[in-house]
Amino acid sequence: MEGVSYQRFPKVKIREMKDDYMKFELQETDASMANALRRVMIAEVPTIAIDLVEIEANSSVLNDEFIAHRLGLIPLVSDDAMGMRFSRDCDACDGDGQCEYCSVEFHLNVRCDSDQTLDVTSNDLRSTEPRVVPVDVAARTLASETGDFDSQDQRGIIIVKLRRGQELRLRAIARKGIGKDHAKWSPAATVTFMYEPEIHINEELMETLTLDEKRSWIESSPTKVFDIDPNTYQVRVLDPEAYTYDEEVIKKAEAMGKPGLIEISAKEDSFIFTVESTGAIKSYQMVANAIEILKQKLDAVRLQDSEEADIGELAQHLGRGGL
Repeated sequence: MEGVSYQRFPKVKIREMKDDYMKFELQETDASMANALRRVMIAEVPTIAIDLVEIEANSSVLNDEFIAHRLGLIPLVSDDAMGMRFSRDCDACDGDGQCEYCSVEFHLNVRCDSDQTLDVTSNDLRSTEPRVVPVDVAARTLASETGDFDSQDQRGIIIVKLRRGQELRLRAIARKGIGKDHAKWSPAATVTFMYEPEIHINEELMETLTLDEKRSWIESSPTKVFDIDPNTYQVRVLDPEAYTYDEEVIKKAEAMGKPGLIEISAKEDSFIFTVESTGAIKSYQMVANAIEILKQKLDAVRLQDSEEADIGELAQHLGRGGL
């Protein structure tokens, strides 16, 4: 239909925000935009992870490939990832991914010379770039500066255990990447969204139930959505977001002979997001980066459509000229 506009102006309302956890509402948009934002956060927000490992000496019980895989899964502080170059696009190192613009070098050199088992952890990784270190190392450094240091958390992420005479010596290159290429580059531990529920209780019908029937109806919900007011003994909505669209309370009402007791619908233009970060980047930075990447994608589509339109007009013009 001509003249119909599908333009929308999504809004974000932040409910809770921590370094590794964020909860927010995405309003005035549809499921396609919500899912696009979720997928970009998981698969296209870049981070830094170890991608190349050169083993110089390894007499541990784990083979080289196993150790390289474990190193790759250690989350690294990636606050500078958006400004770095992908190694495949870097012209400073001819694409081999070993320069200051597209990579960070790590070294590990540990030998066990005692009868006590030695844990080789992320603490033993030495970075050439102070801003790019294992996430747990950065967290302990910050905790020690603020006085919140806990000695129980100082072990780090275990890579391998060594016995007397065993050693591990290696060089590793960390590069920028995205989760679409490998899960080790994904900054997201969890990204979920749900439609915001609208719950309406038929108060007149509810008052026809006895107190025991009300309790029985409330307990039919597997999550704590409703409760009873201790003063008025009326059923109230305690936490609408705890509802999981399981329809158990609707089925219970029908079984009690009270259809229409409750009406639950989903707001099709409002979504509640829950985001958890691996620590590579802050949760709010992950959301902001995802929005920026999504904008770049939409700009690319708009530019492509514009170019195709120009080519179409040119072809039409040439066609008329040829006649």
